[in-house]
Amino acid sequence: MDLIEAIQSRKSIRGFKPDPVPKQALKEIIEIASRAPSSLNTQPWECTVVAGEVIEKIKQGSVEQFASGVAPHPETVWHEGLEGKYRKRQVALGIQLYQLMDIGREDREKKIDWVKRGFRFFDAPAAIILSIDESARDVAQFDIGTITQTIALAAMNYGLGTCIQGQGIMYPEVIRKFTGIPETKRLSINLAIGYPDWDFPANKVQSERESIEITTTWCGI
Repeated sequence: MDLIEAIQSRKSIRGFKPDPVPKQALKEIIEIASRAPSSLNTQPWECTVVAGEVIEKIKQGSVEQFASGVAPHPETVWHEGLEGKYRKRQVALGIQLYQLMDIGREDREKKIDWVKRGFRFFDAPAAIILSIDESARDVAQFDIGTITQTIALAAMNYGLGTCIQGQGIMYPEVIRKFTGIPETKRLSINLAIGYPDWDFPANKVQSERESIEITTTWCGI
């Protein structure tokens, strides 16, 4: 796939086919993405790929935690207390998603089901969990972003879709129980990955982007 086409057409996939993702494809995607830039070439990321029985146990464990009233407690908080235009953009996306999924404003049951779906990696057959060593946690977030975007773009060349999310790892003890990731590693972000189900309503979301006339300042040109 052409790089520009991939950048322009990439989107968050929240509905996947059940087909398993070949290990070789996942391996090649991560190998390609490892060329992502990092500060001073530190390459602080570590990837843990979960699929099959392991991802199903993680899904079940996270949903059980949520259903029992345990508050999510992620080790990395990417967005909190958004205000102004940032909150406005977030709300606009949420409204579009709920409309496509036919989730009414007062439909508590459907809202809870949707939240559970997020804890299940949106029912993807595989997920890639990115973690960083505690010693690098204060300087590595930029680097995590570069490899995450690169994974998402490389996956498209294999006909795969991704959803970059933190919800799948909001119960770190569940992740550690079934993956063996040690306490010295900080869970940073995850990508749900699989073959997109294009008939799934949420996959029809078209998130808006601000004009560069709003986001860009030109100096000396």
